[in-house]
Amino acid sequence: MTKTIVHLMRHGEVHNPEGVLYGRLPGYVLSELGHKMAERVSEWVVDNKLDVTYLVASPLERAQQTATPTSKALGLEIHTDPRVIEAGNQFEGKTFGVGDGALKHPQNWWRLRNPFSPSWGEPYVEIAARMRLAVKDAREAARGHEAIIVSHQLPVWTARLDIEQRRFFHDPRKRECSLASLTSITFEDDQVVSVLYREPAGDLIPEALRKKFVGGA
Repeated sequence: MTKTIVHLMRHGEVHNPEGVLYGRLPGYVLSELGHKMAERVSEWVVDNKLDVTYLVASPLERAQQTATPTSKALGLEIHTDPRVIEAGNQFEGKTFGVGDGALKHPQNWWRLRNPFSPSWGEPYVEIAARMRLAVKDAREAARGHEAIIVSHQLPVWTARLDIEQRRFFHDPRKRECSLASLTSITFEDDQVVSVLYREPAGDLIPEALRKKFVGGA
């Protein structure tokens, strides 16, 4: 059998002093800490001698910036794939997080009517479908080696739920998908044999940032 590993990576911390749900909005780039996270993961990949031959990133700036140190360290081109972009969300550009009072506004209630879909943004089933195809193509491109896909929290988490055949509806605060984390899917030929979660830059994440939930990443 041919062993191939596809690593789904969440980007590093974003400069977002207003605390808005930035979603797919342009102009949201890595903070100084976010750049350090990206460098740390790149160093981890090199130090652990990962056999990465294919590198993919979402078209959004924060994902491209996160992929750049690994691209330079391994001499790999960054392949931009719109299928791994952040999930669409009707609350883009607004503050919408736990404790900010957003749930008290009647204008938001209709959008929040069905958390199982969810009704406020791109359906989970659509996110899963596009991520599934992106992972398949990355696996084919890196067959016998390893690939990294730099994406965003909800697409990475939804892909994992899909792979593990778990329900898509979940509590966003309980996602195992921290900043600059790696969700590694191991295939034997085309069959998934394991899913492993790691945080190469976990020591750089302040506890307050771990507990913070803004809703988009």
